[in-house]
Amino acid sequence: MSSKVYENINETIYSEQLDNGLSVFLLPKREMSKTYGIFSTNYGSIDQTFVPIGESEQITVPEGIAHFLEHKLFEKEDRDVFADFGKQGASANAYTSFTKTAYLFSATNHIDDNVTTLLDFVQDPYFSEESVEKEKGIIAQEIKMYDDQPDWQSFMGTIKTMFKDHPVNVDIAGTVESINSITKDDLYTCYHTFYHPENMTLFIAGNFDPEKMMALIKENQAAKKFDNMTEIHRSFPEESQQVAMKENTIEMPVSVPKCTVGIKEEVTELDSDTFLTKDLLQDMVLNYYFSKSGSFYQELYDSGLIDDSFYFETNLDRNFGYTLIGGNTDDPDKLGNKIKELLLTTTKESIQKDDFERMKKKKIGQLLRSMNSLEFIASKHLHYHAVGIDFFDLIPAIQSISLDQANDYLKNWITEDRLSVCKIVAK
Repeated sequence: MSSKVYENINETIYSEQLDNGLSVFLLPKREMSKTYGIFSTNYGSIDQTFVPIGESEQITVPEGIAHFLEHKLFEKEDRDVFADFGKQGASANAYTSFTKTAYLFSATNHIDDNVTTLLDFVQDPYFSEESVEKEKGIIAQEIKMYDDQPDWQSFMGTIKTMFKDHPVNVDIAGTVESINSITKDDLYTCYHTFYHPENMTLFIAGNFDPEKMMALIKENQAAKKFDNMTEIHRSFPEESQQVAMKENTIEMPVSVPKCTVGIKEEVTELDSDTFLTKDLLQDMVLNYYFSKSGSFYQELYDSGLIDDSFYFETNLDRNFGYTLIGGNTDDPDKLGNKIKELLLTTTKESIQKDDFERMKKKKIGQLLRSMNSLEFIASKHLHYHAVGIDFFDLIPAIQSISLDQANDYLKNWITEDRLSVCKIVAK
C-alpha cells in the first residue's frame, strides 16, 4: 500500500491496486463521525456496443441495461441487500450515469461489516428469469415517471438536440420497449464483461484505520476467484461536432415554460493534463459569465427572463462533452435567443488578468468548501480517476493555468453550429 500526502489540503490518500486488478483508495478522516464507501465500475448507459469478455465478436445490448443491472444487483435469491445494510445501521444507494455505475453506503458504525457487504453484494450476481421479468414492470414505471418530469425532459431534450448518433442521447434508464427485450443472459454478459475488479474502483473515506481497512479488503478479495481480464473493446458511432438539431420544443402540462441552451463541447483526443485544463476552464468560464455575480447573469435577470431556477452545468468526458444553461422563463424564445447571442460574443472578448485571478480563487474556494463532503470527494475522485487524473491535484492544476490559456480557450469555445435550444412549453 502506498500513501501520498497532499500538503495544500492536509490530506493523505492510501492506495493499492490489488492482485485481481481492483483499484482501492482510502481517505482516513478521523475527525469525521461518518464513513462513506463507494464501489464503482467504469460502465454506464453509453456502453451498449462492445466485445464481451472471452468472445471475439462485437454485440449491441438493449438500451438501459446498465441501469437495469444496478437495480438487479440489490436483489438476491433470498433477500434484499438494502435490509442487510439497514441491520448494520447504514444507508445504501446506487446510481447509473452515462459512463459509470456506483454502489455506496454511509454509516457511523459497523464499518467493517458494511464494507464487506458492499463488496460481497456487488460481486455476487443473482439473476433469474422470473426476477428479471418482475423488474421490467418496476423500471417501466420509473421511466414513465421521468417522462412526466419537466426538468428531466428538459435535460434529455437538450441532450437529444446536441447528439445525433452517440448513445449519450438515450435516456439512462432506456425505453419501455428496450428494457422489455432484456434477458437474464444479457445481464450476465454485461456483468462479467464490466464488473471485473480490473474495471472497478473502491473508494472509502471517513473514520477508520487505513492499514486495518486495506487488510480487510485484501482478505475479502483474495477469497474470490475471477477470470483473467482482457482489454474491454467498446465501440461508439462517429459523431459530428455540430448539433443534431437547432431547436426542440416539447409540450407538457407545465405552469411555467422552460428553456435550456446546449453547447456541444468540442471533443478531441486529449492527454490527461490537456483534458483537465479544458475541464477546469469550461467550468470557470461558465461561472465567470453565468454565476450570480457574472455579467451575462445580470443582463438576463435585469431583463426579467430568468428567476432563481436559472442554472448551468457542464460535463466533459473522453468521447463527449456538453454544457447546459437555462431554467424557468415566461418567454423561452427570447431567453434562448438572448443566451445564444451572449455566448457568441465571447469569441471577441478577452478576460483581464485581475478577473482571471479572481476566477481561479473562486474555483479553488468552491473546491475547498466542497471537500467538507465525503460524498463529493469520493464521486469526484472516481470521475477523474477514470480519465487518468488525480482529483487531489486539481488545486495546483488551477493555479498553473495561464491567462493566455484561458483566452485561447474563450476564443475557440463557441461556434454557432454547436449551439442548440430545448423549450418546454404548456400543452
